Amino acid sequence: MNSPLDIIKDQTLTYHQQVFNLAKLSEDSIMPLNTDSATEKLIQKGIICTMFEGNAPYRPRYVIPDYAILMKKGCDFLDLKAPQNIWEATNALLILYKHVPSIDYFPVYLGNLDSLLNPFISEEKEEEARLAIRLFLQHIDRTLTGSFVHANIGPEETLAGRIILEASEELNCAIPNITLKYQEGITPDSFLNSCAETALKTAKPSFANNRIYSRDFKEFGETGYAIASCYNGLAIGGGGFTLQRLVLSRLAEECCSPAEFLEKKLPEASRLLLNQLDERIRFLTEESAFFKSNFLVKEGFIHQDRFTGMFGIVGLADAVNYLMHSERKKDRFGSSEAADQLGVEIIETLNKLVHSHISPYIGCFGGRHVLHAQVGIDNDKDITPGCRIPIGEEPEIMEHILQSARYHNHFLSGIGDIFVFEKTYLDNPEALSDIVKGAMKSDLRYFSAYSADSDVIRVTGYLVKRSEMEKLEQGQAVLNQSTVLGLGMKREGCIFNRALRK
Repeated sequence: MNSPLDIIKDQTLTYHQQVFNLAKLSEDSIMPLNTDSATEKLIQKGIICTMFEGNAPYRPRYVIPDYAILMKKGCDFLDLKAPQNIWEATNALLILYKHVPSIDYFPVYLGNLDSLLNPFISEEKEEEARLAIRLFLQHIDRTLTGSFVHANIGPEETLAGRIILEASEELNCAIPNITLKYQEGITPDSFLNSCAETALKTAKPSFANNRIYSRDFKEFGETGYAIASCYNGLAIGGGGFTLQRLVLSRLAEECCSPAEFLEKKLPEASRLLLNQLDERIRFLTEESAFFKSNFLVKEGFIHQDRFTGMFGIVGLADAVNYLMHSERKKDRFGSSEAADQLGVEIIETLNKLVHSHISPYIGCFGGRHVLHAQVGIDNDKDITPGCRIPIGEEPEIMEHILQSARYHNHFLSGIGDIFVFEKTYLDNPEALSDIVKGAMKSDLRYFSAYSADSDVIRVTGYLVKRSEMEKLEQGQAVLNQSTVLGLGMKREGCIFNRALRK
């Protein structure tokens, strides 16, 4: 939308969505960042995408509070004491959530909910806890209406975790997204089976490879990592300063050969994007007020030295197919060993380029930005998310998992694949559990699933309801912002055409 009047007159937007869009227009009316002409040229070509972050960063893109501090100490700024029961715990969390910013004004991380709430549940008051958690999740769906609100459970089984699964199935809401941190030997099979069954019905939880993430985030000690927003791996008590992405398919169209892409265009574009990340972080940490004055920083919920920059990529498959002039499916990314190997070479080269850049503004990961396989945006056209195989070209599921796993190791801050299952899997969710186990053993970092018949579906990294998209298509306003984005992906991203796993 190009003017305030367009936003004010749009009948498909709720009041809060109008406020959000009006604020974005105001932010973009100033240009305080130092962006050189070469970078600006790639931005204008759509090769570097700024991800709608605005021209003047005044809060980190992704904030990942350590909510355990709230449970232990309360919050002075919000005049909250440490909770003593399930009602106080859920109430304190709901209050704090309203004050956690992100790129879309809603919190992208709600905490490892089962471990936060389980200490307040006793067998004698289990039914009371069920009511409290159900109302808690319902409140989140009705008030935190952004696309990327995300909670974690696991890897251990808890009573709170089981209640969250049951309430999620009963409510059948798109928000919050949920991830199970899965690890063989820690997560019981019975709990994994329950998660698989719930995922088939509600498109959540997804499954994160806790073995790999714990290894990659070991420098953060006991607090560890969170899965936030779409499927972003970030440090608890920190987050992501900024996410900018390189559209590999558009960069490939500037090249005559794979050699030119790998040896000239990719290094130059990566250098410019890395400098752009540094400039945004410089402004955020040195000129913006956030890290100087926000209560989340002052009370230790977050720490500046636990934030990193996120170097995003999309369109790997499209870049490979263009560079190899692949027309037939058997010669294309996901079906050809030569094409897949070029994809691996591109990501390995990119990882070296990102790893060799030391930022003066990052206090973790050795001062380095981290790679992120970005899930796409609603106006992407003919651009495949991250390192995924294009929809409509997917191989058999086992082959698909093994192909995808070759790329997952390099993406510390998130990568994932989505699989749609026939409804008969609901008769045997253990079959899906076996697939998840195999995927994790094969070093897949993140796995998402849903049933073809469920109302809640996974778009790219977030969830929407089919029924809500139908309302929006008819010109009706809908509560959740994710529906607006999902409708764009339905039209441009062919999300309803994913291979059905039988």
